[in-house]
Amino acid sequence: MRSDPGPLRGRRVNGPGRSGTVQETLQGAAAAPGVAIGPAVCLRGHGVQVLRVPIRNRDLDREVERFGAAVRTVEGELEATESRIAETYGSDLASIFHAHSVILRDSSFARRIDRTIREDRVNAEWAVQAVADDLGEKFAQVKSQHLRERGEDLRDVTRYLLRALAGKKQTPGVGVDFDRNVVVVSHELTPDEVLRLGRRGAVGFAIEVGGANSHTAIVARALDVPLVTGIVDVTNRVADDDPVIVDGEEGRFTLHPTPDTLKRYGVLQRRRRQKEEVLTTAVRELPARSRDGVEVELLANVELPEEFEDVQRFGAAGVGLYRSEFLYLEKSPELPTEEEYLAVVGGLLQALAPQPVVVRTLDLGGGKTARGRDEQEEENPVLGLRGLRLTLARTDIFRSQLRALFRAAAFGNLRIMVPMVTAVEEIRALRAFCAEVCSELEAEGIDHRGDVEIGAMVEVPATVLIARQLAAEVDFLSIGTNDLIQYALAVDRTNERVTDLYQPLHPAILSMIQLVVEAGRRQQVPVALCGEMAASPECVPLLLGLGLRELSMSPRNIPLTKEVVRTVDVGAAQDLARRCVAASTAGEVRELLAEAQASST
Repeated sequence: MRSDPGPLRGRRVNGPGRSGTVQETLQGAAAAPGVAIGPAVCLRGHGVQVLRVPIRNRDLDREVERFGAAVRTVEGELEATESRIAETYGSDLASIFHAHSVILRDSSFARRIDRTIREDRVNAEWAVQAVADDLGEKFAQVKSQHLRERGEDLRDVTRYLLRALAGKKQTPGVGVDFDRNVVVVSHELTPDEVLRLGRRGAVGFAIEVGGANSHTAIVARALDVPLVTGIVDVTNRVADDDPVIVDGEEGRFTLHPTPDTLKRYGVLQRRRRQKEEVLTTAVRELPARSRDGVEVELLANVELPEEFEDVQRFGAAGVGLYRSEFLYLEKSPELPTEEEYLAVVGGLLQALAPQPVVVRTLDLGGGKTARGRDEQEEENPVLGLRGLRLTLARTDIFRSQLRALFRAAAFGNLRIMVPMVTAVEEIRALRAFCAEVCSELEAEGIDHRGDVEIGAMVEVPATVLIARQLAAEVDFLSIGTNDLIQYALAVDRTNERVTDLYQPLHPAILSMIQLVVEAGRRQQVPVALCGEMAASPECVPLLLGLGLRELSMSPRNIPLTKEVVRTVDVGAAQDLARRCVAASTAGEVRELLAEAQASST
């Protein structure tokens, strides 16, 4: 689906750009931050045109075999790519390409294509595209963001197959001089293509389709290469060597920038680099302490091994959220073994000891699936068997994860956090299960640590309302504002038709945060916040005023957040928080925050 280009689409500015052309600024979606300036390399021609070709009955077997040969070719290429990426970037990033292999090996996918070839008597290319289009439409209609992203995986696999059927094996961009700091412009790019082009020296990407949470975007962010997606018709507006700018902060793409625009973005680019250098050196060593002496812990959210080094590089006080399901979802069609999981978590704990590492147990379900779990379709999976509910229902699957976690605890400061908690009984059942697992390890003589802190995520309104009772059963609480906001406000944050209703500053959300913090204070249980609000400079003073002292975010956001924390007077922030909670609308809250910011500068 293409994003609405917005009011900047095709906008012309006064004054010519280079060579007498006119500057044009196109609006897309920001998918990977940063600014890239350079000549364009347009890959509009790297797709494969699909034509319908009738196949005679006597040739159908041969056509099905041709499709099978293409599958084997792509499988071999993906396996080789996965191996190379695992060596360079780690197993989690490599698992993106393994996910493509899983689709290729899906017997139902292959059978549908075989059946289409035989029943419609058409060529393999047409059958592949027809099946992919049908499945793609179904993926686009589901509510689950994760399943929509799997639709993008399917589109990637379709392109791999069509290129193999056409005899094309070269990666787009072959023959391009990447020493010129080129910006790659294309209709779309697969994760494999972004990885290869980024490693060869592309400084930015601009594409017409793809989402900010797609695997393509994940790879671009891992490479720290700016990416803007959803730029309508960009391949028909750009020619090779046209000067362009990719603004991955605001989601803008500028063609034929004027000298003034080039100068302005050049300054922004240099300032960004300089600020990051300053923040990762001088600020990293400074304490996260408010102006009036209140200590704040700034922790990192991670899910890829490539991010582990960033925890220390950007001065995090530890890991506040390790999303363990990424390894399960993407690495293999099989569940990872106890030893594989132990190696990943144990390595992270050893690297960061004695700093805390909070590992969230599997948040599968709700559209996120892994082979081996309950595969029954649910009418509304987001409100179905997911998170801790699934853990308790399928202890056979999650026993190996808990065994690995208690074993890994011997290497460092591990804390275990469980998602989607809605009842005290769930925590009691979990603790009983953990005790059973530790007893097993003890009986087997396996080194482990059983005195691991157990915490709960606060993500649904019911958990907020029983926060006092829940705090008496756990060692810590962590507010997951991303889910809490959408459940409390009945707004799907991935649905562009209601994104304006997804309001982190809604007074109801602020009241909920305040309730949880107060419940933790009364039970002397620490409360953290690990949603996107934690990294918002606008929200940080408010969160501190609400009583939060632990914030968890992307590692790269920690230096800037620390800088904000050091300017805050918590006493004044508490007064600000009281006024914000008493406000009637999110708009009024924003006005109060703006006034407070203006008065403090």
